[in-house]
Amino acid sequence: MTVNVLVIGGGQNAEHDVSLASAAAVAAALRMGDHTVTCVTIDREGIWRADGIRAGASAAESLALAMPLIAQADVVFPAVHGAPGEDGALAALCALAGVRVVGSGVGAGALGMDKWATKLVADAVGIRTARGRVISADDIGDVEFEGAVVVKPVSAGSSHGVALVREEAELLPALRAAARLDRRILVEEVVRGREIDVAVLCEAGGIRWAAPPLEIHAEGLFDTATKYDGTARFTVPTQLASDESAGLRRAALAMFDALGCGGLARMDFFLTDDGPVLNEVNTMPGLTAASQAPRMFAAAGVAYPDLVARLVKGARVPR
Repeated sequence: MTVNVLVIGGGQNAEHDVSLASAAAVAAALRMGDHTVTCVTIDREGIWRADGIRAGASAAESLALAMPLIAQADVVFPAVHGAPGEDGALAALCALAGVRVVGSGVGAGALGMDKWATKLVADAVGIRTARGRVISADDIGDVEFEGAVVVKPVSAGSSHGVALVREEAELLPALRAAARLDRRILVEEVVRGREIDVAVLCEAGGIRWAAPPLEIHAEGLFDTATKYDGTARFTVPTQLASDESAGLRRAALAMFDALGCGGLARMDFFLTDDGPVLNEVNTMPGLTAASQAPRMFAAAGVAYPDLVARLVKGARVPR
């Protein structure tokens, strides 16, 4: 039976272009199978754009005009990274409409997007994170330099606004850069360890499993430029001791369950001498075939078109 899928890309944030690439790749993969695909793009001003949506409509008007597309879909695939979108906003829209959606529901999206809330959940289930504190954008002038730290917006993705601060003169510019993306800023200790990601997939029927871990090889901070300029190298599956691999997978599955994730999520860790330290969670990670999560599942024998089809098959009405 043909499944009608509405793929949503774009978004009003710094990850707009990455989201467009994910949406285009997802749509192309779905068209290879038994799916009828319609695409809609949310532009940088929040305007929903697709055939049938009147040019010049406001954000609210364009959303109203896009609602028939949502109503006609069997499944909505929100390939939108960052907020609003990955933070549960699109899942909430689908929940109100009673339409099945790929990925996490409202609560998991909101928690996973909020790096401070993620740390609190991790601590509650016994998973270590870097020590840190949240600072209001209104208070950045009062922050004193006490040693090397990582500065990041509480809710942003693709490492936008993230900076490694080694010297006092770097601190205020880093805080200001993060404040341009979020009113809350996370300042964390620097964790030394191998950067390793683990992706978790929830299949139709609720079975969850973790793909082989991927290691990131980058000089210095794995920042936005390094992610997309082709200089970063990945090893998947990476070489790990059996207990290290098992520990990472246990931690990834524990976070997936504790947050209430659905569909696909990527957990980013530092592997230290004392075990894994969670860095962050992505409830809608990059989804081109060359992105990290699809690479991990390819290493497990799940080709990209099959991965995307499994996500659609496992879609459910969010709660």
